[in-house]
Amino acid sequence: MATVGISACGGYIPYLRLDRGVVAQIWGRHSIGGERSVANNDEDSITMAVEASRNCLGGQAPEQVDGLLFATTTPPYKEKMNASLIAAAADLRREITTADFAHSLRSGTAALKAAFDSVKSGSMGNALVVASDSRIGYPRSDQEQAFGDGAGAIMVSSENLLATLEGGYSICNEMMDVWRNPEDTFVRTWESRFILGEGYASHMKEAVSGLLKKYGLGPKEISKAILPGPDIRSQKTLAKQLGFDSTTQVQDPLLSNVGHCGAAHPLLMLVDALEEASPGDMLLLANYADGADAMLFKVTDEIETKKNQRRVKDYIKEKALLPSYARFLSYKGLVETAPGEPFRLMPSATVSWRDRKTILRCHGSRCNACGKTTFPIQRVCYHCHAKDNFDEVPISHLKGEVFTFTLDNLAGRSDDPVVVQTIADLGEDKIRFYGMMTDCDPSEVRLGMPVSLTFRRIYDGAGMHNYFWKFRPVRNGRSE
Repeated sequence: MATVGISACGGYIPYLRLDRGVVAQIWGRHSIGGERSVANNDEDSITMAVEASRNCLGGQAPEQVDGLLFATTTPPYKEKMNASLIAAAADLRREITTADFAHSLRSGTAALKAAFDSVKSGSMGNALVVASDSRIGYPRSDQEQAFGDGAGAIMVSSENLLATLEGGYSICNEMMDVWRNPEDTFVRTWESRFILGEGYASHMKEAVSGLLKKYGLGPKEISKAILPGPDIRSQKTLAKQLGFDSTTQVQDPLLSNVGHCGAAHPLLMLVDALEEASPGDMLLLANYADGADAMLFKVTDEIETKKNQRRVKDYIKEKALLPSYARFLSYKGLVETAPGEPFRLMPSATVSWRDRKTILRCHGSRCNACGKTTFPIQRVCYHCHAKDNFDEVPISHLKGEVFTFTLDNLAGRSDDPVVVQTIADLGEDKIRFYGMMTDCDPSEVRLGMPVSLTFRRIYDGAGMHNYFWKFRPVRNGRSE
């Protein structure tokens, strides 16, 4: 049987944060401390999944990926495959397997297990697993402060492994603790002591203990225990009961500065652990939801040779705070502000399909006659006028500089009225690209500013979500 494991990984955390003290002050409640990540008004589970996938792939050729498995509890589409859209934006080839894993906080580890089984059986050579979530807690609830938005991606392979899968253990259980009905916007929960005692603690202990017993290991032989939890206190209590040293053996739960990112949280914590791991480390990952999954990984020497484009710690460090709770509610779609975007066009499924290589894959055309590269794809080269003599080239990975820009005060949302309409030159070929700027303070945009491209949600219309590429600033030599 082939050895399988993890050959690459990458996370993504939105640039925006909300100080939990702001939420607490609004409702006259106690703050749980720290801050939570918040998806921008042009982000959702798909765009975050694309970012994590691109970060995971790094310098690897997208053609090597044989499948993409997407896990979430907040899919933008419910009767349309979200994984196929992510695969297109990540510029993966068409001859791959795509699948959505949804409706459970264990969907991330379920997708991971499915990927390991597929690679081990030989049905896939390399399977990309990406989990992303942007859940909404009831206003004034504990979950409103505790939740966060983010994504994590893992490449499952049988070669060039950062960590090998040593084994797994799973249990299932039926109980009403955390759920959401089809018509619900907010996450529902039962009484917290019941959830934590009979649900989280009980089943995590059973799964972790079962895994250790199955493979003849003791708690001291684990280098890092990755134990996602609903709050820091419950996680520390669980770690102590399992015999782990919370100061040396337990992975940072990312709750104080990111929040719990739903189905994405186990993968995001695993990515964070791998980015800090050393050869020979034993990593234990466990995840709870209607039962529990537990997996055991052993880090290889390959960990020293591979570095992600962006580390989880980089995303945590580079941020901007939302100025108000009202802005948070508006970005989450919970309050309706005055209508904006007066120049919005009606989308067309036909046009989106016809131009999908430009819109989603961000392909340009390179003229075979004169070598000029243009975006979007042009049948007739505007430099030498050659017709239908070009090759498609991907450009979403290129960085560039702002050539010119204007601050548009009419095209934006009423809660975020200024749109930075930008023209930039990308790559060594100075490919001219027109788009909007995101994740920035409009007053800080300047000529020559380094920028990169990011996949974002532009607007909704005719029941469809419309996505395209935007610019974002490159900070500290890295794109955000």
